[in-house]
Amino acid sequence: MGARIGVIGAGQVGAAAAYLLSGTAGVSDVVLVDVNTARAAGEAADIGHAAAFGNAARVSEGGYADLAGASVVVITAGASLQPGQTRLQLVQKNLGIADNVVEQVLRAAPDTVLLFATNPVDVMPALAVLRWGVPASRAIGTGCMLDSTRFRDRLAHHLKVAPGAVHAYVYGEHGDSQVLHWSSAVAGGVPILSFAEQLGRPIDAALQQTMAEDVRDAAYRIKAGKGVSNFGIGGCIARLVHALVADEQGVFPVSTFMPEVLGVRDTCVSLPHVLGAGGASHAFMPPLSATEGEALAASAAVVATTLREGMAALPPRTA
Repeated sequence: MGARIGVIGAGQVGAAAAYLLSGTAGVSDVVLVDVNTARAAGEAADIGHAAAFGNAARVSEGGYADLAGASVVVITAGASLQPGQTRLQLVQKNLGIADNVVEQVLRAAPDTVLLFATNPVDVMPALAVLRWGVPASRAIGTGCMLDSTRFRDRLAHHLKVAPGAVHAYVYGEHGDSQVLHWSSAVAGGVPILSFAEQLGRPIDAALQQTMAEDVRDAAYRIKAGKGVSNFGIGGCIARLVHALVADEQGVFPVSTFMPEVLGVRDTCVSLPHVLGAGGASHAFMPPLSATEGEALAASAAVVATTLREGMAALPPRTA
């Protein structure tokens, strides 16, 4: 018997996540919840028909009560990023939506792990912790997991090697202040800049800047071309859910609420965490160059300010 997974939001991100979750090992049941019940029912039926071609989880439309016993609830509900808009500019509207969602999820599944994909994703885990008392280990943002995959893909494309041969991470905000951790990037255990030099495909400072911009702006380019970025984040969600339900104890760059990061109080940025059945471990601080340390502290401060202002705008809890 596998795990029950809830997905809140049947838009294109939620539908992509539900589809990929339907084929994720360890998942037996996916419940798709949306205020538009007809859309949720249609997506669930369509995904179920695709899933019927293989051994896959049961996918159904349901309400919050159907989340009882869910191991993980994925929250994708919220306004989408519009052209020219930053993720942080969505904060007030989407915090209000997420606040209502978290309240209803916790009524049905008080011990579930909350996995947030709603933007600004770095703020959402803090909402669950500070407003609803969810342990930090059970309120996780997808954070820079997808950015790290994009970083690896960009490096692999330049080096002409398989993406799986590259280990590289992005930390901080899932947004414009993110920090590419060049000092830990490796291929085959060789520091990435040395590997590139030995391969005859050097990565100078100008190319590093170009790669950083490519990774940071990937979602904006995708949305400009097709209107939505859904498959990448769907794959990210499915990968993280598998780590959680399989008690994998893998290490991933996700975001959780932290009382302090590099002198910045009450923030929520991506750092390495171990993921397993209980949720996320505490964050691990990687070695940082002086430049990386300054950039990560600045990124943490950006999120802390957004979090503080967003939480202040929420109405008082009534219960």
